Amino acid sequence: MPCSLGVIGLGRMAQALLLPMIEKGELLPEEVLAVVGHQASIKKAKEQFPKGLSIVSADDLKGSEAWLAPTILLAVKPQQLDAVRESLPSIASQSDEKSRLLISLLAGVRLKHLQKSFPGYACIRAVPNTPALVGAGLTGLAWGQGIPIDQKISVKKIFDSVGEVLELPEEQLDAFLALTSSGPAYVALIAEALADGAVAAGLPRLLAYHLAHRTLSGTAQLLQDMELHPGQLKDMVASPGGTTIAALRHLEKAGVRSAVIEAVVVAAERSQAMAAGER
Repeated sequence: MPCSLGVIGLGRMAQALLLPMIEKGELLPEEVLAVVGHQASIKKAKEQFPKGLSIVSADDLKGSEAWLAPTILLAVKPQQLDAVRESLPSIASQSDEKSRLLISLLAGVRLKHLQKSFPGYACIRAVPNTPALVGAGLTGLAWGQGIPIDQKISVKKIFDSVGEVLELPEEQLDAFLALTSSGPAYVALIAEALADGAVAAGLPRLLAYHLAHRTLSGTAQLLQDMELHPGQLKDMVASPGGTTIAALRHLEKAGVRSAVIEAVVVAAERSQAMAAGER
């Protein structure tokens, strides 16, 4: 069976994208050829998938066949881009038909740079976030030039299986990444701090973590399901002279709101700086 999807890099995010499609029958394991960095990684990677999915190491000559698939999922680290580009088979790097798609998951690598690096492909930038690992993700897609609607639908289908998909102009991806991709780390920090506070106030550690996680997930669901502005929910909880308004006053004095705002801005600026350093 010919390879219809070539996967370059098979880390957690690539696995999270592939598994739902295979489980739903939208993609057969035999249609996938994945390339990993080292021979030692193959056995562990194969344990995650049904039989039939081909996984080879980067030094295996068969790996070049992945680049000839109609769709490529590029899921390596940004610093590995140069090495990956050098491994391109000549038939792929020299093609100018651009009938094949390259979907890049590389943070901070612009479409212009991708198109220059992979001239034989129509390039797409995808920015999925970590909750995609449990099917609750957000993915921002920025399209390269000349991609027909049928191919866009096929690409969106890949990411629909792990959460919500938004089509954005590329200039908005830095802010999208700063909020959605880096955001889970901010939330995890808050979850840990909430649990630590509860432990300091007398709760057992495991119970504190459980309650912190449930509080965060329940709050997010309430905001979304009731379509509340965050300020509305805050006002619903903070009664006059009560415990919540006293705590909120303390958070405002500590500059928590400003710190979170600046964290998102700094992350967006860092993404822009990474792109500016492209060669």
